[in-house]
Amino acid sequence: MRKDGPPPTVAKMVSCFETKTILITFLALALVMLMWNIPPYYQNLLSTTSSSCSSDASTATALSITAANASLPNSTASPVAEQKYSTPKTIPNADPNKRVFQPFGNAAALFVLMGAYRGGPRTFAVVGLASKPIHVYGRPWYKCEWISNNGSSIRSIAYKMLPDWGYGRVYTVVVVNCTFPVNPNQDNFGGKLTINAYYGPSPRKYEKFTALEEAPGSYNESKYHPPYDYEYLYCGSSLYGNLSAARIREWMAYHAWFFGPKSYFVFHDADGLSPEVRAALEPWVRAGRATIQDIRGQAEFDGYYYNQFLVVNDCLHRYRHSANWTFYFDVDEYIYLPEGSTLESVLNEFSDYTQFTIEQNPMSSVLCLNDSTQDYSRQWGFEKLLFRDSRTGIRRDRKYAIQAKNAYATGVHMSENVIGKTLHKTETKIRYYHYHNSISVMGEPCRKFLPPSAKTNVTLFEKLPYVYDDNMKQLAKTIKEFERKSIGNLQLRR
Repeated sequence: MRKDGPPPTVAKMVSCFETKTILITFLALALVMLMWNIPPYYQNLLSTTSSSCSSDASTATALSITAANASLPNSTASPVAEQKYSTPKTIPNADPNKRVFQPFGNAAALFVLMGAYRGGPRTFAVVGLASKPIHVYGRPWYKCEWISNNGSSIRSIAYKMLPDWGYGRVYTVVVVNCTFPVNPNQDNFGGKLTINAYYGPSPRKYEKFTALEEAPGSYNESKYHPPYDYEYLYCGSSLYGNLSAARIREWMAYHAWFFGPKSYFVFHDADGLSPEVRAALEPWVRAGRATIQDIRGQAEFDGYYYNQFLVVNDCLHRYRHSANWTFYFDVDEYIYLPEGSTLESVLNEFSDYTQFTIEQNPMSSVLCLNDSTQDYSRQWGFEKLLFRDSRTGIRRDRKYAIQAKNAYATGVHMSENVIGKTLHKTETKIRYYHYHNSISVMGEPCRKFLPPSAKTNVTLFEKLPYVYDDNMKQLAKTIKEFERKSIGNLQLRR
């Protein structure tokens, strides 16, 4: 049976409809492509619409915030506004799919300069802090340039050291060594040392700063050769927290006696020197035996333990050619020599070594002898804290001394950046008594009294064995008399 198709008129109408649909679809696609290829115009149209809406919302929000602030009970119209430490940058963004990371505030710096020092005729040391992540994950480097006042200049690639062994926090310590082929100031016209600090391998991105300047005629060759001003120098770590003025007074008197008249002490105040503690040290400062460096500004830079690695390195290079030996230990530690030895004889024996480490005698800062014949309120700390931890075969922290002229950087417990040998087996020659935590105990340190039998027996206290050790007590009378003759009688609050 034959099936007839649609009438001719209907067929023409369907064909026309299909043609128009295809044409409309084509024009729509063309318009979309045109808009896609002109994004700035397209975005401007969108932003114009959205900005008009958002401006009304912003105005309403601002009015509501103002009203809320006005309703606060403690709100005052102070003429001093809260301080902003940085001004954020406005970053234009035309693409809604492009994420913008806008910084606010300040992060770790590429380099924070503490000090720069000439270490000899051809060498300089620049001591500072730097962002720890950039040294852990990047490859920053440095370049040195000496610009002479005579118009000439000389350059050198720097050698960097990170002496805090990874202990840094946001910041790590960096010592930049600049060694030139010749003395850059050999004509003594003066000049300045500049440092280029590079963010990474590319030499295009860097920061440049002047690290050190020498005035005309200031270079003195003899400063870098013996004899030095002192036999012994003490470089102290950062002093922080609540310190006992009485313990500081005793420590200073003891070591001024121990090291003798040709010694010098450098203290670093990280907000730990109360008026009472400063009063204990000032007589020695006036006598020319000590100096106090104010390092309270270091608190802005988050480094390890009040930036003590930074402090000891600055002290090393600042006084590198000031003494034959430089000692590093803390103000709750007392250097001690076995009976019959002298410091001079011991150090002569160690003279072939660049540094030697010192083992500790750990003392209790709590235990005292229950002796009714003693007036403990008038005794010094090391005169009555007489019980030593007698454990053996365990590893204990050590402190050290160094011939600074042979060191390029240093640490808290020893240096790994030296020329020469290090000696560790020194316990029969020199030791130190460590009264851990005693420096922060205000008032009477004796808090647990042991019976007289403890002088001859081993005492267990908090599961640790202690034995009686009165070596330091035997020196107390000598030290007190030395202090009186040196600076007079001190009256301090305990």
